[in-house]
Amino acid sequence: MIRTHSAGGDFGPLRAEFSLPESFGPDVLAEAEAAVLDPLAERREDATDLPFVTIDPPGAKDLDQAMVVEKTAHGFRVHYAIADLASFVPPGGALDRESRLRGQTLYLPDGNVPLHPPVLSEGAASLLPGEIRPAVLWTIETDEAGEPTATRVRRALVRSTEQFDYETVQAALDAGNPHPSVAALPELGRRRRELAVRRGAVELQLPEQEISGDPDGGWVLARRPRTVVDAWNAEISLLTGMAAAKIMIDARIGVLRTLPDPEPEAVDWLRRSAEALGIAWAPEATVSEFLSRLDPGQPASMALYADTTRLLRGAGYTAFDGELPALTTHAGIGGAYAHVTAPIRRLVDRFATEICLAVSAGRDVPAWVRAALADVPDRMTASDTLAAKVERACIDQVEAWVLAERIGGEFSAVVLRADENKAEILVEDPTVMAKCAGEKLTAGERIGVRLTAVDVEKRKVSFERA
Repeated sequence: MIRTHSAGGDFGPLRAEFSLPESFGPDVLAEAEAAVLDPLAERREDATDLPFVTIDPPGAKDLDQAMVVEKTAHGFRVHYAIADLASFVPPGGALDRESRLRGQTLYLPDGNVPLHPPVLSEGAASLLPGEIRPAVLWTIETDEAGEPTATRVRRALVRSTEQFDYETVQAALDAGNPHPSVAALPELGRRRRELAVRRGAVELQLPEQEISGDPDGGWVLARRPRTVVDAWNAEISLLTGMAAAKIMIDARIGVLRTLPDPEPEAVDWLRRSAEALGIAWAPEATVSEFLSRLDPGQPASMALYADTTRLLRGAGYTAFDGELPALTTHAGIGGAYAHVTAPIRRLVDRFATEICLAVSAGRDVPAWVRAALADVPDRMTASDTLAAKVERACIDQVEAWVLAERIGGEFSAVVLRADENKAEILVEDPTVMAKCAGEKLTAGERIGVRLTAVDVEKRKVSFERA
């Protein structure tokens, strides 16, 4: 992580602006407490002998996923344990109603707005190390190339043995001393990423802005470089989500995460953008192949990634029961995909998981799940929109706090997009994305900029070319 500057400030006004709930009602809390003492009973496989580990950001407590990745004689075996929220949430109860209203956990620098009460999300349902937990256990066998050959999903009891963060796993791999449960992750991760390129998956590697606290009580604006462990870890989740989508499509009931393919005209436009940026694009190379070969640290690559976001528009949640929808795939992933790996933090995963469990066991899908298919997509779309607005507002606010005392200062920046007299820029230190005024700005060039104005209340900063 590249740490930059710190600033103080209160996110209370932002929480009020978006009407974010401050707590849970007494009926929700009471139901959660009761569920901790007496979760919904169901027969479970005992998988506590598997040495599961979790990989999450430092300090995370809402742990949805734990894994064991093994090399086999014919390929790989992935054991992926997912927190079993449905065991704690009675259908139609107070917890169920409240989670449908919230949609997903919202993350703010001064604390999250959880989907479920912390007694569940950070306690009884979380796959914390050393604790026996109810889980939905996916076991996926693959061939040598990483293509799945068999999938099994069922309820189980699991116990995580270690809680890791990305940097710790990366350091252990670099030192040649990985934990046995993830020793095969790099090889499978690389195979899955190769398959993703062949599928036509489109991955953008724009710099990620991140906010964290500092010892003085202020906020730190930083840029978090993505490690390869991030990418490999994501591939395990994607593998599981694609396996879930196949189960639901074959059964003709489910809820998918979908994104239409870009129009040919949009791809042609991206090729012209690459040519304008001086980036060679072989005529026979697909968008996925081309993007996979870019160096994300180069200014021209950053500008092209910013342009490529225009190809990935129209994402949604598509529910179906009986007849397949016209669109079942996700262009960013290059195949059919469903959310099933983060039920602590995301509403739709609980329902999609129940469908997969029922289909795999040869049972009817529960009526409460079928009924939810009518409104869960809209609830998720609304919560996605809110989450994006809150995240952007938090970053904008910290940017304004960080830069408030630096009006008139000059900075180095990369032009991401440019119009006639203005551009979208990425200031490199501190990591700030903002608008910049100036003539003859060119996407992909590194320029000097001057901070001309900061409005802390409106969370706006303005630059001009120096």
